[in-house]
Amino acid sequence: MSTTVAKANSYYLGLDAGNTVIKAVLFDAEGRQVALHALDGHSATPAPGHVERDIDELWRNATQAIRGCIQKAGIDAAGIAAIGCAGHGNGLYLLDRDGGSLLGVQSLDTRAAGMADQLRAEKGDALHALCLQKPWPAQTPMLLAWIRQHRPALYAQIGTVLLCKDVLTYRLTGERVSDLSDMSGCGLTRMPECRYDDTLLALYGLSDAREMLPRLIDPAEVAGTVTPDAAEATGLVAGTPVIGGYFDVIASAMGSGVVSEGEASLIAGTWGINQVFSARPAVDPTVFMVAAFGPDRFVNIESSATSAANLEWYVREFVERGAHHDDPFGYCNSQIGNVAPGKDDPFYHPFLYGSGQGAEFRAGFYGIAGWHSEGHLLRALFEGVMFEHRRHVEVLKSAGLPIARAVLSGGGSRSPHWPQMFADCLGIPITVSAAQETGALGAAIGAACATGEAAHYEEAVARMTRVARRIEPVAEMAGHYAARYDTYLDLIETMRGFWSRNAR
Repeated sequence: MSTTVAKANSYYLGLDAGNTVIKAVLFDAEGRQVALHALDGHSATPAPGHVERDIDELWRNATQAIRGCIQKAGIDAAGIAAIGCAGHGNGLYLLDRDGGSLLGVQSLDTRAAGMADQLRAEKGDALHALCLQKPWPAQTPMLLAWIRQHRPALYAQIGTVLLCKDVLTYRLTGERVSDLSDMSGCGLTRMPECRYDDTLLALYGLSDAREMLPRLIDPAEVAGTVTPDAAEATGLVAGTPVIGGYFDVIASAMGSGVVSEGEASLIAGTWGINQVFSARPAVDPTVFMVAAFGPDRFVNIESSATSAANLEWYVREFVERGAHHDDPFGYCNSQIGNVAPGKDDPFYHPFLYGSGQGAEFRAGFYGIAGWHSEGHLLRALFEGVMFEHRRHVEVLKSAGLPIARAVLSGGGSRSPHWPQMFADCLGIPITVSAAQETGALGAAIGAACATGEAAHYEEAVARMTRVARRIEPVAEMAGHYAARYDTYLDLIETMRGFWSRNAR
């Protein structure tokens, strides 16, 4: 195995584009964070179930974030060896034939729920046989099929179908590309070959969409270089290499220290991501999706929008109202610390944005008594989020993907309580990465590989990531969580009829 030595003056810029926030993070060759600048964007809900964003605002925010990051770092931008982008998977970002912005749809959108249910029932098995996932509402091809059916005039204007981070790559380089991880993660490539396939497109009802798909490249491959116009807008140096980039869940896993077969990454962010790396994909219809990011590198993923977005909603609606807390998330954690877990604690279903089990699922607190405090409610919310992660992990285990070690990342990993709850409930050690911006760091790791600073992913991950803490499970809590988890699942079955009737 070869070993390379990083250049002392090499920096890597990682861009991490979530559903609203865009972050530009600069790292040195050892993975140490040098500077960060982030901007929050806006989402629009023009109709029930529609969650959209302004593509041009995304780019404007990215230019400000990049320029602000370089200024905070106080470096010469010529020292940036390469740039990597990571972005939320699925959703739909459309450009016209001239490269102008048409529509940005986020991965929280549910407009295509009915179409996805119908296609899943009629052709779900055939689709899974080709792309290793079945239709779901915010899946890129389902959203594109919805546009084709309901907005034909817009569909006729489409020049290129991109994913979120691909917009940034395009604006930086002028290249209309996407990478293997994003396109396999959204069900648009034949697996395990990771290539476009006309039979697959036909099953989605998108036989005429082949020319709309961007050039497909490896995530650690150089897609192009920063153009003079992009350099002027961002403060970057024209000619700086930009790689294909990553589906953000894979970037976040690498940035947290996970890259090899058998390792697991749990991400408690807007989405709850639970993924196990393998040399061969799991061929199991119960697994939500499988993505690839290189030869013999697959990530088996169980995920849903059921994680820390629930706490963000609670903070926004109940804690920050009136701006009466300087540290709202710290306040929530302190309230949980004031209560001890008990048998009669309330339960919470984390389905604010539906569930992979059904778009009609809804969130709710259950079993509240007069002696319960806000701390009990918050503990129930934390526990419900953690239980939904466990449900996903159980699916992966059943597909033949054992998990002996997991790294927890995302906003939830910063809590003093959530990592211990995960360890206790899953019964395995939980590691928390020292890096907070794991998505951007993962993209930077890919950039280091692309420029030859690291010979392969394992070398780059070993050099550029560090462990902050390791949490061992408390054996005495295993029975407590096992009993409550069973009740949590029973309660889902009890509520199914109500949710279905309420959705009509």
